[in-house]
Amino acid sequence: MFLPSDYDGKGMLKPPALFWAVLLLQARTWALFVLTGIPAALAFLLSGRRERFPRLWRAWRWVLIATQTWLLALQLFMLMSDEASGAAAAALLAADFFALWWLGFNARLRACFMTQGD
Repeated sequence: MFLPSDYDGKGMLKPPALFWAVLLLQARTWALFVLTGIPAALAFLLSGRRERFPRLWRAWRWVLIATQTWLLALQLFMLMSDEASGAAAAALLAADFFALWWLGFNARLRACFMTQGD
């Protein structure tokens, strides 16, 4: 299904490059760091040890999806209450929509979060 170069030395499927960009998007603000940055930072850490924590790694995709949903709702609320406006706010909103869609529907990313027994 995937190319041999898509796997690391341990035989685990490497997360796609866009996964790291989504994590950076989630950790973009210091004010929200506790609620959004920590799940993204933990995903960075877990990605290197996913074979040691397979259940946690498998569930972490849903944590990232929930975090992205919360970020999207917050961005929409800020736009509706006129706390954020302009091209930058619209770009962040579009990036949040894309990140949520991608976390939910990208087949390779979904495969990365599956354990070998799945």
